[in-house]
Amino acid sequence: MVTDSSSGFPLQKPTMELCSNPQFIVDGAKRTDICQGALGDCWLMAAIASLTLDNELLERVVPQGQSFTENYAGIFHFQFWQYGEWVDVVIDDQLPTKNGKLLFVHSAERFEFWSALLEKAYAKVNGSYEALSGGWATEGFEDFTGGIAESYELSKAPPHLFKLMQKALTLRSLMGCSISSSSQETETKTSLKLVKGHVYSVTGAEEVHSYGRLVQLVRIRNPWGRVEWIGPWSDNSNEWNSVQPEEKAKLFYSGEDGEFWMAYSDFIQQFSKLEICNLTPDALSSDTVSRWNYSQFEGDWRVGSTAGGCRKNKDTFCSNPQFVIKLEEEDDDPHDGENGCTILVGLMQKDFRKDRRFGREPNSIGFAIYKVPDEFKGHNNIHLGPDVLLHQPTAKSNTFTKLREVGERFKLPPGEYVIVPSTFEPHCNGSFILRVFTEKEAAASLMDLDISADVKKQYVSESDVDPHFKKLFNETAGNDSEVSVFELQKILDSVISKRTDVKTDGFSMETCRHIISLLDKDGSGKLGLVEFHILWIKIQKYLEVFKKHDTDKSGTMSSYEMRAAVKEAGFQLNNDVLQVITSRYANQQHAIDFDSFVDCLIRLEVHFKMFDVFNKKNTGKIELDIRQWLCLALN
Repeated sequence: MVTDSSSGFPLQKPTMELCSNPQFIVDGAKRTDICQGALGDCWLMAAIASLTLDNELLERVVPQGQSFTENYAGIFHFQFWQYGEWVDVVIDDQLPTKNGKLLFVHSAERFEFWSALLEKAYAKVNGSYEALSGGWATEGFEDFTGGIAESYELSKAPPHLFKLMQKALTLRSLMGCSISSSSQETETKTSLKLVKGHVYSVTGAEEVHSYGRLVQLVRIRNPWGRVEWIGPWSDNSNEWNSVQPEEKAKLFYSGEDGEFWMAYSDFIQQFSKLEICNLTPDALSSDTVSRWNYSQFEGDWRVGSTAGGCRKNKDTFCSNPQFVIKLEEEDDDPHDGENGCTILVGLMQKDFRKDRRFGREPNSIGFAIYKVPDEFKGHNNIHLGPDVLLHQPTAKSNTFTKLREVGERFKLPPGEYVIVPSTFEPHCNGSFILRVFTEKEAAASLMDLDISADVKKQYVSESDVDPHFKKLFNETAGNDSEVSVFELQKILDSVISKRTDVKTDGFSMETCRHIISLLDKDGSGKLGLVEFHILWIKIQKYLEVFKKHDTDKSGTMSSYEMRAAVKEAGFQLNNDVLQVITSRYANQQHAIDFDSFVDCLIRLEVHFKMFDVFNKKNTGKIELDIRQWLCLALN
């Protein structure tokens, strides 16, 4: 729950001082309750106005039973969807005023305050009223419904957009539209009384018969509650005289309420952008309403492991998170007449407005979709590599954007597909929500490797040791014929320092202790001849793997190569573990030197070995008492 703190908000007055008999909601929440104030948040007003068209959606955001009389405690609460979850926001009833009147949103009924309090709660979630200045209606739509947004440039409107709008309305989607403008033109009116830079709600899409032909009409709502279109099919236009009375009665209403009809052909010419917010199944309780199938995933881009950037970054792109979706059924009654599977993909970066408020530049985000090759179908325990991902994708986001979300609609043939979300530049930390809507049931999941180890045990007897190696060991080990941790450090540093093809700042004492912990069979805390020989074989193998993945011959290995390198060494790891490895071993240039690589592999083998000891029932889970935990953690 978010609790109230009014610091940083404009000068506010308690509602009781603004009105002698304040009411929370009067005769239900209506579109006329949302009159924009001095704040440039018409995008938010359009979203709130659309919300009032659906009581079920409204009551989730504005819980019922709140008032200024019954059980009044000076606070109100609202609920907003924020990055994958619903958040309860509590505010007091003090509102910004100027000359005794509400400064921002207000109702036409001066004693009604639900819309002003809702705006304050939303400002609180985003850090301030100022943070709400400027935006897209889809952001408000999503935060009021948990839905997924898509947008269309009307100058490039697809041929079946009107049918799509009709279908969206049957799915109870919320829609907004706007006219692009320069900063100087914002809130100026066209000759036909449309407002530039202003966000309208789209509330209907119908066809009527006029002079024997079908005309497509769009109904639009101005959140100002006034200033209406005066062109064809407006409230008092002659076009309505050509419509049969019974058909006209279903659609026509004349009043200065900010809502009006216009021809679809005029709509795509006059307006610049259409935004649609498609609702999640849990937002709808009626069984008569069609529903989307819905999947949602949280993920991270982490520098050095999963922040691979776009496809132009060939060395790192494949390290990005991957998600698989299986499209098995084609759509029923497609609006565009084309067979296939409709899929909506939305990629949203978290904490967007909060980052902007602190001056942090948002990431430029996008995604690509690839067909899963036949040999990998039905398997989630894989991570696709360059042989698949560096080819042309099946589909992709139209652009990379610094907006909160990038979303696109696609029509794909049945099959399995992998979605790869990424930032445009590599090495950018960030967290994201990936959401996928389909018309038919479609299984979706994170595509990532299971964690496993396949480290071959080496069986060596003293007779297997080369006499020359045995002589060198005895010279180094001294009288006790065993190598201590201090002697081991000297040996490793001496050998590696002579090599020019790998970089190292020397083996740490900690690494040497891990080596002895793994290989010391008799508990002496030292390595005997056979144990040291096994270590030598491991080091040779590790060196071979390290050099293979040091693709630029720098003497270090990129942390983005760790997935493939540790797999070749016998360990299969997922993104979470790779992120921990990167933070532990990589330097600021995302490079790992040889001694760190050795320490990583030794520790992995130690921990897998320890897990197997405690995984007695082979369940993949272990239970430890405090003694066992401390011994394991301190090992």
